[in-house]
Amino acid sequence: MSHACTAELYLSHHGWLLSWLRGRVRCQERAGDLVQDLFCKLLERPPAAIEKPRAFLATSAIRLLIDQTRRMAIEQAYLQALATLRQEEAAVTPLQVCEAVETLAAIARMLESLAEKPRRAFLMSRLEGLGHAEIAARLGVSTSMVKQYVAAALVHCHAALHPPAADAPRAAA
Repeated sequence: MSHACTAELYLSHHGWLLSWLRGRVRCQERAGDLVQDLFCKLLERPPAAIEKPRAFLATSAIRLLIDQTRRMAIEQAYLQALATLRQEEAAVTPLQVCEAVETLAAIARMLESLAEKPRRAFLMSRLEGLGHAEIAARLGVSTSMVKQYVAAALVHCHAALHPPAADAPRAAA
């Protein structure tokens, strides 16, 4: 099909297609945009021969409408994700960032006095979310040893956060 045939198709069926699409999308401007988009696509890639022009145009318009609806849904999801990110970013205050940094620094100081393997096991467990078997493989120890390392690190952190009071009675040895 040549450009001349596309022009003839446009002149012969533009009004009908516009009216048909207006009934589908319930918006004159959107229907007009769809008609223009459809004929622009036909100019870019003219089809071979068209036996039933209205059926061809209707099917092509429906496909174009489906494509546009999908694009609009993706665009809406993207805009919602951006809005959510902006809200989350706005929700974090400089004070909260400062407190988080101070907390992390305090945790790092607590863990400095731990031996290397218990510290690494604890960090792999809590920060990386690794299981005991994975940690054991990385450290070259048994899973029961990893459990002991993580437990020792937890006890160490608890003791650092809650030191025994000076006047508290000590347990008998």
